[in-house]
Amino acid sequence: MKISFTFFTMKTDSLANKVYVELRRKILSNQLVPGMRLKEDMWAKKMEVSRMAVREALTRLLGENLVVFGEKGGYFVKSMNVDDIRQIRQLRELLELGALRLAIQRTDNEHIQLLEKICDDFTGMVEKGYLGGACEADMKFHETLIASACNAKLMELYQFSNIPLFHMKLGNLQMDDYSLTDAEHRQIVAALKKKDLKLAEEALVKHLVRGELTSLEVE
Repeated sequence: MKISFTFFTMKTDSLANKVYVELRRKILSNQLVPGMRLKEDMWAKKMEVSRMAVREALTRLLGENLVVFGEKGGYFVKSMNVDDIRQIRQLRELLELGALRLAIQRTDNEHIQLLEKICDDFTGMVEKGYLGGACEADMKFHETLIASACNAKLMELYQFSNIPLFHMKLGNLQMDDYSLTDAEHRQIVAALKKKDLKLAEEALVKHLVRGELTSLEVE
């Protein structure tokens, strides 16, 4: 009995982590938008796991402040106000500009090629109308930019900060926003390729500020 219980616990933990990773990814890429309710039964069916596994994942996300518990029960993706959005932009500037300054000294062809591939993936997703996939590519671009600094502590801090993208409501955004995002990403990569720190910093700040303003307009 003890062995089977241990196995069950390990299996539940593994499935809960699977749900946690999927929900966290969708929240940070804003495929699950602020204010959306996350129903245990729906996600249990969608992920083919038990409600217990979903509940454990949601409890973990609650501890990370990515979801909140509603007044009448249930879990909801945390909403953000104007101050939250401004502070997120400021935090991203601090971390990503710091990453740029390190990356400009260390970035090799492998990092550049990976960033270019992500840009191509983003373009392809937008052209196919798969905006959720485009947002995931956007998130991957910024994570890869941080990784290009080759500083494990910086990457750890970035991941633990649970920094969401600015795309607050996918359905309300204009295609022009995605086109501008694509162009701005490529400007950052081009500057990195030339090892032009000033140009890279200007492109990144412009990108983050526009993301903040667009988010406020959508909200």
